[in-house]
Amino acid sequence: MTTLSQDQKQLVQEKAKAIRVSIVQSVTAAKSGHPGGSLSIADVMSLLYFVEMNVDPANPNKQDRDRFVLSKGHAAPALYATLAEKGYFPKSELLNLRKINHFLQGHPDMKHTPGVDMSTGSLGQGISAACGMALAGKVDNANYRVYSILGDGELEEGQVWEAAMFAGHYKLNNLTAFVDYNGLQIDGDIEKVMSPLPIPDKFKAFKWNVIEVNGHDIDELHQAIQEAKAFTEGPTCIVMHTVKGKGVVEMEGQAGWHGKAPSEEQGVAFVNEIMGVQ
Repeated sequence: MTTLSQDQKQLVQEKAKAIRVSIVQSVTAAKSGHPGGSLSIADVMSLLYFVEMNVDPANPNKQDRDRFVLSKGHAAPALYATLAEKGYFPKSELLNLRKINHFLQGHPDMKHTPGVDMSTGSLGQGISAACGMALAGKVDNANYRVYSILGDGELEEGQVWEAAMFAGHYKLNNLTAFVDYNGLQIDGDIEKVMSPLPIPDKFKAFKWNVIEVNGHDIDELHQAIQEAKAFTEGPTCIVMHTVKGKGVVEMEGQAGWHGKAPSEEQGVAFVNEIMGVQ
């Protein structure tokens, strides 16, 4: 299995920082949105779009591209920040998040936003669509891979497990799902709201290959993705142990920042913190 070069790792880290800055700026400008669960997936988003995935901003709909489905659609600020950083549309558009007559809606919209492969928002439906894309790839003998990110709270949706059963049954080895396991959802601790634990065992029961990683460790994430690509017997679930609000101390590990926008003053302070500005 390949390892990341120092240049690749530095690129991913720099882009993850830029993605976090854009998340804070866009949600602050919108005065609404979901920063906590967006910040927690910035590292994997950076790695996927700048190293792992076969995508081309100049040709967003090319047939052999890898597909990405943000099943936890409320984390759209992370997807938008990544797409803008990659060059799908101008970064200035991020400040129009959730504004009328602009294309960055509160949840991803495949019809109007360049680079978005699936409209998502109703939890559980994204991973189901990803399974359909993966099966289509198998039927067509296509080489593309499908990646999807789920929230740990999203695992409380029954539809997720129907999709998991489907993917395992049809041996969708071109599908990799990531679980953003930060332990918090809008109403608090996932174990107290409606525990989906143990997450790895559940996916294993549906015939998935399961890998657990530190979701903020670029090397661990890269190795897990390489292992998923090499696994031929079925789909892979990468359970990422993450910190909600990662990168902003005031937000880290706080369920209250699931769907709350910073004030303008906080937004400036949070951006400076991410950038390391005193």
